[in-house]
Amino acid sequence: MDKQLTYLLINILTCFFPVVLSFDKKVHFYQKWKFIFPGLLISGALYLIWDYIFTVQNVWSFNPTYILGIKFFDLPLEEILFFITVPFACIFIYECLKVYFNPKINQKISKGITYFLIATCIILLFFFYDRLYSLINFSTLLIILIYTLVKPIKLNMGQFYLAYLVSLVPFYIVNGILTSIPIVLYNNTENMGLRVGSIPFEDHFYSMSLILLNLIFFEYFRSRKTTDGPIS
Repeated sequence: MDKQLTYLLINILTCFFPVVLSFDKKVHFYQKWKFIFPGLLISGALYLIWDYIFTVQNVWSFNPTYILGIKFFDLPLEEILFFITVPFACIFIYECLKVYFNPKINQKISKGITYFLIATCIILLFFFYDRLYSLINFSTLLIILIYTLVKPIKLNMGQFYLAYLVSLVPFYIVNGILTSIPIVLYNNTENMGLRVGSIPFEDHFYSMSLILLNLIFFEYFRSRKTTDGPIS
């Protein structure tokens, strides 16, 4: 296999099963795609701005051996696709959990988790505010979590936290490959220097904020669909 296809194949495999299983008769995920893509565009624009800043500021870089070399604003095509394939797959996980298990999460517990994460972000920002990757990750998740407390949202945070826990399985596989080969090379002077395996600790916060923002948009756009009857 041509090594330059590696990152592209990771993107394809990330969304392969969610696409194939979208036609499951119980989940009917394909019918919900139209509620996903507006949020993907909005959140993708935000995270791609980050990505561009991180790239030009040498927070990270991309190993040319494992990418096609097609770039837009200094970003590899595969990196841009990452902000489509990963949220898409994680929303699929969220929907499958809702349909097949319909988990009932105590609201006090989910709110307690939110407060704990807010406190964690504040503490980590206090110690690592001078490192760009840490600063942006902890700040972004902090802002989104506070938003969920002060604004009414359609998303059930307990179900989100459960979906996030399940998403850690593919997260460790995908990010483990990206950071161990490595395809993405991190500048440790711009992060905490703490890794889980080969994965920077901040990536957990990065993933959580990316998934949470996309799910907020997903539920928002789905809730606006009222004229065509109940949503499956």
